[in-house]
Amino acid sequence: MLVFWKQRLVMLAVPKTGTSAYARALAPAASMVVSDPPELKHAPVYRYNRFFRPMFEKVGGEMELLAVIREPISWLGSWYRYRQRGFLEGKPVSTRGMDFDAFCLDYARGERPPHANVGSQAKFVEPRPNGVAVTHLFKYENQAALIGFLEDRLGLTLDLPRENVSPGRDLQLSPETEAKLRRKCAADFEVWARAQ
Repeated sequence: MLVFWKQRLVMLAVPKTGTSAYARALAPAASMVVSDPPELKHAPVYRYNRFFRPMFEKVGGEMELLAVIREPISWLGSWYRYRQRGFLEGKPVSTRGMDFDAFCLDYARGERPPHANVGSQAKFVEPRPNGVAVTHLFKYENQAALIGFLEDRLGLTLDLPRENVSPGRDLQLSPETEAKLRRKCAADFEVWARAQ
C-alpha cells in the first residue's frame, strides 16, 4: 500500500496486479509505504477502513482510494504460475503437478483447498457500509490509463520496472471450466468490467 498524503491518495496493493513494480517506482514520492506484514501491505478496503482510515481522519485527511483489478482468469493464471515456483514445492499451497484447469476448478469450489485459496478481487475492493469505497478503479490491462492518472495526480514521470514476474505456463481452460468460473465468480468479472 502506498500513501500520498499531500495528494490525498492511497494506492491499495491488490495481489497479482503489478503493484510491486508500482511500489518500487513510486516509493520515493510516497509519504508512507506499507510493505510488511502482507496483511497490511495487501490491505483490502475493509482492512483499510478499519485500521488506516481512522488514523488518517484523526489528522485531518480524507483519502481517495485507488486499486487495480486484473481480468479474473488472467489473475488466477498469475496465482497458478506463482505457486508453481520451486520454493513452494511440497507445501499445501503449491500448484506443481497440476494443470491450470484443475486449479480453476478448485478455485470455483465452495471450500477451496490451500493451493486455490487466493481470495477474491471483488471482495478486496468491496465498498463498506459507511461509504468507504475505491474511488479510482483501473484495469491491469489498461496500464496507459493508470500511468497517465498517476503521473498527472502525482506530478511525476513513471518508469516501471518488471517485478515479481512468475514463470510462463500453459493457461488453457476447457469451455466447461471457464463457464463455471464465470458463473461462480460473477462478482469478480462484474467488478473488472466496471473498471477503467
